[in-house]
Amino acid sequence: MKKKELLHHKLAEISEVLRGKYKESDQTGVLAGTSGIALFQFYYSKFLDTDEFADTGVEILTDCIERINNGYGFPTYCSGLAGTGWVIDHLEQQDFMDAGGDELLAELDNYLHNVMVSDIKEANYDFLHGALGYGFYFLKRYENTTSVLQKKQYENYLSELITLLNELAETDGNKVRWLSVLDRETGEKGYNLSLSHGMSSIVNFLARLRKHDIFRNQTDSMLKGGIAYILSHKSDDNNSASLFPSWVQNEGDDGRASRLAWCYGDLGVGVSLWQAAKSLDDKELGNTAVETLRHAARRTSPESSMVRDAGVCHGSFGNAQIFNRMHAETGEEAFRKAAAFWIKDGLEKAVHKDGYAGYKQWKGMDAEWCGELALLEGIAGIGLSIISYLSGDNSWDECLMIG
Repeated sequence: MKKKELLHHKLAEISEVLRGKYKESDQTGVLAGTSGIALFQFYYSKFLDTDEFADTGVEILTDCIERINNGYGFPTYCSGLAGTGWVIDHLEQQDFMDAGGDELLAELDNYLHNVMVSDIKEANYDFLHGALGYGFYFLKRYENTTSVLQKKQYENYLSELITLLNELAETDGNKVRWLSVLDRETGEKGYNLSLSHGMSSIVNFLARLRKHDIFRNQTDSMLKGGIAYILSHKSDDNNSASLFPSWVQNEGDDGRASRLAWCYGDLGVGVSLWQAAKSLDDKELGNTAVETLRHAARRTSPESSMVRDAGVCHGSFGNAQIFNRMHAETGEEAFRKAAAFWIKDGLEKAVHKDGYAGYKQWKGMDAEWCGELALLEGIAGIGLSIISYLSGDNSWDECLMIG
């Protein structure tokens, strides 16, 4: 079969597996739970111009909401209520469904706000599992609610988060940085530069806030200082595998070998700098972002990319999605070619006969490969990346702060 046929066939496989197995997930969030699985089915239905898979999406989302009504209360963006809320809000904004989001989601506000404040006061700013995830969700609600009262409430939530984030910041000249725990087991701390858990997510989030005049004065100095800190750790050696480290523990002593992935390294840094450049209308920063991603596009060997599996978080289809999005935004031919390369590489990784649609996730050197369903690490995200590649519709990748 030709590549396009293989991709269509893979989408059908993925949809069937997800429909049959989604109840095996015990989480509801967008990235690690059932609402992200529903998101795939809605986009697959749109892609094929049929109601069939949207009906499946409604079935999955209804089950998800029933779990919440029956007491499911895990709050995080990645795995819980904030992520479920993001999906419902997104589906309404993209005209997939009318769920009465303002009324339905308002019931979560007080609880999620309390958790957000508690997390940021404990210096847990993590996008996936901490304060920034709630902040990202509240920003989308601020942008999309039709209620004047709710909009003002979300404005207050976000302003409070910005203030608390500023209190956590360490300032050194024109640079701003945030300390965080790098290893939960050892308690080791440092300055994480990643998009998944680190400072790139802060820069990315502040850039989105800054687009609204009401937050501009609060965010400007932190945004520019965070950018300056990240750029201070960019390698001048274009022959190095990666231009940015995953994290910094001791200034002047940061490793360069970050893998090619959304979660850690140059791709997450690059797309976050790109978001910041657009928000600040900074052409020089935009050129730096593109330069970083061009360098990343050349990392196609297994040795230089360190890519083991196919998932969105740190695998082939996540790389494809980022390059696909950047080609759409810049028209750079290098990004189109890189997206095509990683799509092909991802198809070639469907070799696990006991996996889901042929896929398993690599869990580490001493761990077994595991089948995964969800968006971030499993086949739902693989399917969404394929849909974007075939259709040019990248709307869903906002959930990863790519678009």
